[in-house]
Amino acid sequence: MSETTAQPVTAHLQELRARIIKAGAAVLVGAVVAFIYRGPIFDLIIAPYEHVAADRALVFFRPTEAFSLFMRLSLFAGFVFASPVVLWQLWAFISPALSRREKRLVVPIVLALTILFLAGIAFGYWSLERGLGFLIDFGGDDLAPVIGGDYYLSFALRFLLVFGIGFEFPVFLYAMALMGIVGWRRLASGRRWAVLAIVTVGAVATPSGDPLTLLLLSIPLYLLYEATIWIVRFTVRR
Repeated sequence: MSETTAQPVTAHLQELRARIIKAGAAVLVGAVVAFIYRGPIFDLIIAPYEHVAADRALVFFRPTEAFSLFMRLSLFAGFVFASPVVLWQLWAFISPALSRREKRLVVPIVLALTILFLAGIAFGYWSLERGLGFLIDFGGDDLAPVIGGDYYLSFALRFLLVFGIGFEFPVFLYAMALMGIVGWRRLASGRRWAVLAIVTVGAVATPSGDPLTLLLLSIPLYLLYEATIWIVRFTVRR
C-alpha cells in the first residue's frame, strides 16, 4: 500500500475512533442520568406486570442481582437518551461519502425511522400487559407466578425492542423501492410471502412465542406492509 493510500485510510480510522468515543461518552452520560432516576424508570418498566399480577412482587435470587439489574436498565435507557447524539455521529461520519441527492433523503429517512421506532415501542408497551396477562392467566389457579426481576427486565426489554425494530421495516422497503430493487407491483404480488415472513420472524423474535403476542405483532406489521405498497405506488416513479 502506498503512502498516499495509507493516509486517507488512517484518517478515516482516526475519525471513526473519535466518533465512537463521542457516541460512547454520550451513552455514558445518559446512563448516569438514567441511574440517578432508576426508580421512576423501573416503575415504568414493571407497570404492565403490576397491572396483571398486583399481588405478586418481582423477586431477586442473588445478592448482586438487584444492582446488576439497575445497571443494565441504566445502560439501556442511556442509549435511548443518547440516540440522537449517536445518530448524529454516524451521520457526520458517512455524510462526506454521500451525494447531494442522498443527503437530502437522509433527514426524512432518519425521521421516519425514529417515529416508527418510538411508535413500535409504544405499541409494544401496550401489548406487553396483554401478553403478560395471557401468559400468567394460562397458569390458572394451580400455578402461581414467582418471577425474578432480572428475567422480567430481559423479557420486557426484548419485547419492546422487537416491536420497535419491527415497525421500522417499511422504511427499508421504501429505500429498496427508491433504489429500484422492488416496485409496488412486486410488493403487492408478494403479500403471501410477506405474511409468512412476518409470522415466522415474529415467532422467533418474540421472547414468549405465545399466539396472542404473535398476533399483536403480526397485524400492525402487515398493515404497515400494505401502507408501504400504496406509498411506493404513488411516490416512487420508475
